[in-house]
Amino acid sequence: MGKRRRATERKSVGLRGVRVRRGVLAGAAVVVVCGMGAAAFALSGGAGSGERSVGEKHVPTGPPTSAEVRATARDFLAAWAEGDVARAAALTDDRTAAKKALTSYRKDARLTKVRLTPGKRSGAEVPFKAAAMVSYEGVSKPYAYASELTVVRRKSDGATLVDWRPAVLHPELRPGDRLVTGEAGDPPIKAVDRAGAELTAAKYPSLGAVLDSLREKYGKKAGGTAGIELRVVRADGKKPAKAAGDATTKDDAKSVPDKTLLTIASGTPGTLKTTFSGSLQAAAERETAKRKQASVVVVKPSTGEILAAANSNPTGFNMAFQGSLAPGSTMKVITSSMLLEKRLAGVDKKHPCPKYSTYGGWKFQNDDKFQIKDGTFRASFARSCNTAFISQAKKLENDSLTRQAQEVFGLGRDNWSIGVPSFDGAVPVQADAQMAASLIGQGGVRMNPLNMASVAATVKSGTFRQPYLVSPDVDDRTLATAPRKMSGATAAALRDLMHHTAVAGTAAQPMRGLGADSGAKTGSAEVDGQKKPNGWFTAYRGDLASAAVVREGGHGGESAGPLVRAMLVAGG
Repeated sequence: MGKRRRATERKSVGLRGVRVRRGVLAGAAVVVVCGMGAAAFALSGGAGSGERSVGEKHVPTGPPTSAEVRATARDFLAAWAEGDVARAAALTDDRTAAKKALTSYRKDARLTKVRLTPGKRSGAEVPFKAAAMVSYEGVSKPYAYASELTVVRRKSDGATLVDWRPAVLHPELRPGDRLVTGEAGDPPIKAVDRAGAELTAAKYPSLGAVLDSLREKYGKKAGGTAGIELRVVRADGKKPAKAAGDATTKDDAKSVPDKTLLTIASGTPGTLKTTFSGSLQAAAERETAKRKQASVVVVKPSTGEILAAANSNPTGFNMAFQGSLAPGSTMKVITSSMLLEKRLAGVDKKHPCPKYSTYGGWKFQNDDKFQIKDGTFRASFARSCNTAFISQAKKLENDSLTRQAQEVFGLGRDNWSIGVPSFDGAVPVQADAQMAASLIGQGGVRMNPLNMASVAATVKSGTFRQPYLVSPDVDDRTLATAPRKMSGATAAALRDLMHHTAVAGTAAQPMRGLGADSGAKTGSAEVDGQKKPNGWFTAYRGDLASAAVVREGGHGGESAGPLVRAMLVAGG
């Protein structure tokens, strides 16, 4: 179980989230043929270099020139293609790592007869195409892929070198990974949806990494036999690559699963049934493809079954299951359950919603500085009044919200086992202004669409049921439970609040016409460095619950709301 990353929040009226970089990396080596001429690089333009003096020597400075990029890339690719590992590694800025990786490329990946063809340069970056033969026990098969390299200048002597990253060798490689050809460690699987129809990455692109994880965890249990493959074998115990909103994840499978690049001899797949709905998954793929940086999840409140999950970037990080983002005002669903239980709020009781509220030295305000005079808690919830929640901070303990999220909604306990890696949410104990900020889904609170869909499902059913996409009967694993159940009165009050929001509050437009058995909550969360906040929306309708985030989408009702509506309609 890895430790979660935390962001340092800045003291401000608008609280901010966290940005993290995704890294790449890892293993390999080769023998080859290289056909490339200066014209093939199509190099032109580029900033000129200056010089500085070191002793009596004049050392070039500044970005590499076009000629330097051309010459360095040409020499490196030629040495790699010819199998001259030492010379190729010497042309990089990390000779030791490059030599190890290039050696493994031939020895472990068994790639021979390599051809490397450069493409059109863009600044110091040179894309290239690689073609080779993969050979194993007398069987050979061609393999081709594209990658790129970047030429940099070494400060000490002004030499130009290839900026070594394992992704130069192959774009799928991350830190510690290797390319390996041989008998696959895990038999292939034929994953099917709840109706028995096969799920493939070609048909459902967002499920690519999910299917890889399912194979890694259930390949042997599903009864298949392994084939011979060229695979990316991930580093043991490796943490997942990081990007904005990534989180440390847990499950029995690796956070980033091994990946098959080429099948040399097919194995026999075993069949694995999942909880996915083919029609809902198709709708999720279609809707996220229409948007930038969107992720959505649909679950079944009565069982916890995951029916669909998709991301706008289907081959990238699985934000739907593993993301870690401030959920903004959608968190007010959990906060409201706590205030109702503690009798600090009542649906139709008077509740303050001033323009401003100060706590812990921070001054909080509402969107557009609105206020509701002599309003009720119902009105404050429906309009998403921040100060209505901040004003109650002085009556709470520092761990009040943490305990509510863990004990009633099953969040932040690191014990979900959905069938593939997931982040289970985080509501850390905080003090002063950060504790107050957590009440409105900022501060240190972190969630993803899976977590927030589960929150809506818990409100709808009145009981937390851990989401899952493979039945626990397959591997006898134990699903997580919440230590206590909210009272019937609290659950009814939450449904009342969410339904009112869906018909007369900030969620009214996307929820229009979805009926009496529906409810929703909008949210937006400010993030450091973003011009617009992340838009959130969580809702239920009948026995469906869904949540979505659109990063840099602005108001949740306008960005994530239509996405969730589409899922509720598709499943209706």
